[in-house]
Amino acid sequence: MLLQNRPPRTPVAAPAFAEAEDGPLSQGREFIWNDADFTRIKSLIYKKAGISLHDGKHAMVYSRVSRRLRETGHDSFRSYLDWLEQHDGAEWQEFINALTTNLTAFFREQHHFTILDELLRRERTRDWRIWCSAASTGEEPYSIAMTATEALGAGGSFHIVNSDIDTKVLATAAQGVYKADGVKGLSQERLQRFFMRGKGSNAGLMRVKPELQKHMAFQAVNLIHDLPFREPFDAVFCRNVMIYFDAPTQRQVLERIHRVMKPGGMLFVGHAENFSDARNLFVLRGKTVYERV
Repeated sequence: MLLQNRPPRTPVAAPAFAEAEDGPLSQGREFIWNDADFTRIKSLIYKKAGISLHDGKHAMVYSRVSRRLRETGHDSFRSYLDWLEQHDGAEWQEFINALTTNLTAFFREQHHFTILDELLRRERTRDWRIWCSAASTGEEPYSIAMTATEALGAGGSFHIVNSDIDTKVLATAAQGVYKADGVKGLSQERLQRFFMRGKGSNAGLMRVKPELQKHMAFQAVNLIHDLPFREPFDAVFCRNVMIYFDAPTQRQVLERIHRVMKPGGMLFVGHAENFSDARNLFVLRGKTVYERV
């Protein structure tokens, strides 16, 4: 999609010296950078995505957003942010993508998949609906799908909705193609059953088999907005997402998730996340696993 009123790209020369009023934050940087820039970006990403940035994120924010300055041809953060706020175009998604963190791996936090396996085996004839709310590049969704296939058998009925606020990583997840090094933690049995090995120009790559992908759907979802689901879910994975929200936003997101789950449904969260203050919504049933009240 083309950006609205996108200014022409021109080479941006690095300033020899930062202006004195900008202080040490700008020393040695390509673009002038100060507390006002950080505060403004912090406010915008909170408003758009609910992400709460603390003051220790200065270097990360500068590094990631400065790439957007280069791409759009702006020579200062003030100019870029002024332009961004004046338009409701595709650059907002690029801005959000730049500030989201995507750390994932196949079968990360293994105990969750053991619990999921046990849960699925109890009702193997059921039509299961599962939501992976932070799909990232797909390792977590496909770990869920492999677990479901193993637990329910080849004829098992399950559907996994996979979402993320970052559209670029979600596109990678939908493709289901990974470097061989990225799947080396999987057993040979799983590799043979669920993946195809690339040949020729695709050597060194592994692709998820169609029989696994047929259970998957992918769509962009922003958790701080109303969730676009009509049918409720039996299980939801929302792992290592809430740590980026402040307490009020966490509560709002938990309420939204609660509304799209079946009574008794299971919520899987990250190892550093605790929702003991939301007992009217979810009750702890295992290690970072909650049951919907």
